Amino acid sequence: MIHTPAGEYPLPGPEYLASTPFLDFDSPSLRSEVDRIVAGAASDIEKAIRLYYWVRDGWRYDPFSIRLNPESYVASNIHRADHGYCIPKAILLTAAARAAGIPAALGFSDVSNHLTSEKLKRWMGGNDVFVYHGYAVLHLNDKWVKAAPAFNLDLCQRFGVHPTEFDGRSDALFQEFDMQNRRHMEYVANHGCWSDFPYEIIAAGLRAAYPVDTWGLGIEAAVFSPN
Repeated sequence: MIHTPAGEYPLPGPEYLASTPFLDFDSPSLRSEVDRIVAGAASDIEKAIRLYYWVRDGWRYDPFSIRLNPESYVASNIHRADHGYCIPKAILLTAAARAAGIPAALGFSDVSNHLTSEKLKRWMGGNDVFVYHGYAVLHLNDKWVKAAPAFNLDLCQRFGVHPTEFDGRSDALFQEFDMQNRRHMEYVANHGCWSDFPYEIIAAGLRAAYPVDTWGLGIEAAVFSPN
């Protein structure tokens, strides 16, 4: 597994097109659906855009789904679900991009959600920082672009936040302000990107950051609500 530190991008070699135990795009059902979605696309950018919106809106964002077991982060397992949080959705998009012949990596950053509910803050140990927020990093038109497909359109509309749009040419990251011009998402640390999902690193980071013994009690779904 290759780790590229923050501020740098990798060379788009074979490691970023490979199927792996986590990015298992050779799963027949996943491969078949990716082929269907990108059929007739005129370019890799068009393929990437189609795949981005397929993942963004096809899987409901659900922080209740956070688990610390390797099986929850396998692309073919994620594909069979209908929900997920940022990391599984980034894994699915990365695997799908590779299936379409687009070099892809996984990126991770810490983000502060200024609209996090007080209940969610308590569940997170009293802070609003989400460690190891995940997104895909895609190689398109000879450059790497970041694509965060976490928040589905319906969720954004219900909570009055700007959806993250992707044109295949520039980074598609969380919006700094919501529709009422309130501070929303702030990127506070960049952990770089990986050629495969670094499960042990992510699991250790989540365990260190949050009171994991409360996870079984569930998380407040109103991620954006300030109340």
